[in-house]
Amino acid sequence: MIGRAALLATAALALVAARPPMRVQPNPSAVIAAEIALNRAAQDKGEWTAFRAAAAKDAIMFVPQQVSAMAWLKGRADPPVARVRSPHRVYVACGGRLAASAGNWTRPDGSAGYFTTIWRRDDKGRWQWIMDHADALASPRAAPEFLVGKVATCKRTESPAHASPTFTDAPPSADESLVWTAQVTPDGGRHVMIRMWTGDAYETVIDDQVAAP
Repeated sequence: MIGRAALLATAALALVAARPPMRVQPNPSAVIAAEIALNRAAQDKGEWTAFRAAAAKDAIMFVPQQVSAMAWLKGRADPPVARVRSPHRVYVACGGRLAASAGNWTRPDGSAGYFTTIWRRDDKGRWQWIMDHADALASPRAAPEFLVGKVATCKRTESPAHASPTFTDAPPSADESLVWTAQVTPDGGRHVMIRMWTGDAYETVIDDQVAAP
C-alpha cells in the first residue's frame, strides 16, 4: 500500500511536470501541491519566512485575535523548529479560485495539533493563503487512509441569496460555492466554519472551535 508521504510526493511531481491549463479548473491536487510547497519551505527556510512568501496581501491569522498576517509576520523571527504540516482534506470552489485545506501539524518534541487554511488562486495562477488558523491538541486527529479532495458544484436549484449562510468579514468564492466564516470572541475564542454548495444546500465540511487561551 502506498503511504501518505509517497502520495503527497507523487502529487507534487505530477503538478510540476504538467503545464498549466488554459482556463481555471477546480483542481484539489494543485492545492495539495501548494500545501507541500509551504511545508517544504517552512522546513528549509523557516516557518514565518515561508508563510510570508505564500501569503496574499490581505491574508489574516489569529494570535489569538484576528490580525493582518503581513503586518504580524513582518520582521518576525522564525521559530527554532517549524511545524510539519500534513494536509488531509481539500475542498475547492466550482470556479477553481478558492479552496480550503485541513490537516494535522506535528513537531519533533511530540506536540501536535490541526490547521485549516483558506487558499485563493491569483490571476497568475499562484495559490496564496488568505486565512490560516490552527490549534494544539493532546494527540493528532485521525487521518484518512487517502487524501480527500472534493469540488463544489455550480448547479443551483434556488437563488444564492436565499441559500447562502450569513457572512461576516469572510467573503465567499465569486461563484458562492465555497463559503467561510471566522469569528473571534473578546476573550480570544475562535470559531471557523467552512461550507460547500452541494446543488441543494450548503454542507458544513469544516467546523473548528477553539477555546479562549
